[in-house]
Amino acid sequence: MTLPRTLLRLTAIAAFGAALITSAHAQDVATVASPDGHIRVTISLDGEHRLNYSVSRDGTPIIANSHIGFTFTDMDPMTRGFTIDGTSQSSLDSRWEQPWGENRYVTDNHRELVVHAHDGGASDAMHDNRVERHITLRFRVFDNGVGFRTEFGNRPGGGAWHIADEDTEFALASPGTAWWIQAGDWNRYEYLYQKTPISAVSVAHTPITMQLDNNIWLSFHEAALVDYSGMWLKRLDGERFRSTLAPSSHGAKVIRTGPFVTPWRTIRIASSAPGLYDNNLELNLNEPNKLGDVSWVKPFRYIGIWWAMHLNQWTWASGPNHGATTAHTKAYIDFAAKHGFRGVLIEGWNKGWDGTWFGNGRDFSFTQPYSDYDLKGLAAYGREKGVRLIAHNETGGNLANYEAQLDDAMTLYQQLGIDSVKTGYVADAGGLIAPGDTPGEQRMEWHDGQRSVQHHMKVVLDAAKHHVMIDDHEPVKDTGLRRTYPNWVSREGARGMEYQAWGVPKNPPSHIPNLYFTRMLSGPMDYTPGVLSLKGRDNSDIPSTLARQLALYVVIYSPIQMAADMPENLAQYPHELDFIDHVPTDWSESHTLMGAPGNYVVAARKDRNSNAWYVGGVTNDQARTVTLDLAFLDPGKTYRAKIWRDAPDADFRKDTRHKDIIETRAVRKGDRWSVRMAPGGGFAIRITPS
Repeated sequence: MTLPRTLLRLTAIAAFGAALITSAHAQDVATVASPDGHIRVTISLDGEHRLNYSVSRDGTPIIANSHIGFTFTDMDPMTRGFTIDGTSQSSLDSRWEQPWGENRYVTDNHRELVVHAHDGGASDAMHDNRVERHITLRFRVFDNGVGFRTEFGNRPGGGAWHIADEDTEFALASPGTAWWIQAGDWNRYEYLYQKTPISAVSVAHTPITMQLDNNIWLSFHEAALVDYSGMWLKRLDGERFRSTLAPSSHGAKVIRTGPFVTPWRTIRIASSAPGLYDNNLELNLNEPNKLGDVSWVKPFRYIGIWWAMHLNQWTWASGPNHGATTAHTKAYIDFAAKHGFRGVLIEGWNKGWDGTWFGNGRDFSFTQPYSDYDLKGLAAYGREKGVRLIAHNETGGNLANYEAQLDDAMTLYQQLGIDSVKTGYVADAGGLIAPGDTPGEQRMEWHDGQRSVQHHMKVVLDAAKHHVMIDDHEPVKDTGLRRTYPNWVSREGARGMEYQAWGVPKNPPSHIPNLYFTRMLSGPMDYTPGVLSLKGRDNSDIPSTLARQLALYVVIYSPIQMAADMPENLAQYPHELDFIDHVPTDWSESHTLMGAPGNYVVAARKDRNSNAWYVGGVTNDQARTVTLDLAFLDPGKTYRAKIWRDAPDADFRKDTRHKDIIETRAVRKGDRWSVRMAPGGGFAIRITPS
């Protein structure tokens, strides 16, 4: 008896499924351990020949078997039926120097596992004539984490790969707690962090920080995000997550012609929260500097025509209260020169702020100033006093308009000696206006989609041609590309100081200890500290003490640091301004001394250009006393410590928020002493050799 063709096909499928069920569950392909042997990554094939990886530390599972795969818009998924073609291992132990950074030298000590695989052919009963597709998995295992990526060759038959989504899983082997913000929502990265069980996370931006019940600390992120879509983490069930990519107007979230590589998927692993921060995983997974001589990239402190607009005292738009005038700018330049600030940021100097610019940006010019702003004259006036203008390029989310003017703008700035630019992309998530595929066409894209990633790289590279540094706001998240392109000095990418002017709610005291162990794991943040008046819009109180504002210069790292308050307010606090006038923005060493997300953090950093150390600490809304151990100082030397700390009755909720105590003491290596932080408070210390 001859069976019908349909029944034959169903019988074959059933037999194939039964064979998978009865085959071995997971066959280990290869294993690689960290240089110290504590962290181990294992690659395996399961019964359906899916590629899996797992991670353990000292034999304790961290990541259970997790699939790696891809789906496409125009071909079958690449998830099952893999065959291993070969593996290899290597190691590296080197040290490289950052032109600027939290640490001058970075050690790169890892072991690498490379797995070559293909799918296709007889491994898929539904498609007997399927063309093989080859990929390479590359894992690098460090003593403090793991990075891995997928490497694609040419697409079989030619053309581009159209990736619908990347199905990389992260199956946590233990319950625990997560600190995270939601992804795919209208306000980009600008949310207050939630603390929930891992099993309560929905879709999260990275970095996302977790503490497992076995007290292992983890941070999930990515490195070297180039010409690809940003990764979100979507919880599937329990503690199992899968990557999902930011959307694209083209349907396929990533369109790439091979060969190409995905960004690295990164997992920082530590025994404590401070161990997560003192970690260079993402930097080490980026390529070395591609710009050559970058001696023109200068870390600096700056002030700016900015805070008064957030207070509604001045306007970005032209008119009687216009902030960016020639007279205002000269006054800011004079103040900057007096106090040693290298830069003055000017927002609202250029035409385009009148009317509706939010999420529009079609009228912005990046070369034409308003009539009451002498761009060329002010640039020259500043140079005479040793002060550089910082140009502000707000795009309103209009990539098309900015890209059309980009080279003309950077050429002009270089001619005028303006060597740094703050860019902005104020638009709702998914509301970027990008050039289309045909002349005159425009498409709407996401802030962290592939098209936006391409745009930011275009800006950084064009700026580099003209020796201009870039600080982008409403950006794509930092993934360590500052190593490869050192003119990418900072970015926002979180709730910054402006929320203390008008936010509902304002950033609570727990926000900074949350940022330090989440957002700050990705890289520098232009948080814009230094509002010494502690006043927001309508004379509202900022939830901070005065000493805490100084601590932010040490705790929140950025090679560019703003004193955000208006000069007349800063001048009212000369003793505190003295700290801001002298605090460095470039460090040779950085150490997280103690802390926990949402609770508190204390950090110590050593000036790259002297033997001075700076220590900063902040707490949440609870008073806290910490014991400092000065083990980081050089032995046999006596130092002078100058301390700015909260007064005994200081409290961010009371009129005593401005009360602080400034004192000095002699200290040596190994000294220990206690410092109290008021509710919403903090402290700052400058330690110099006697």
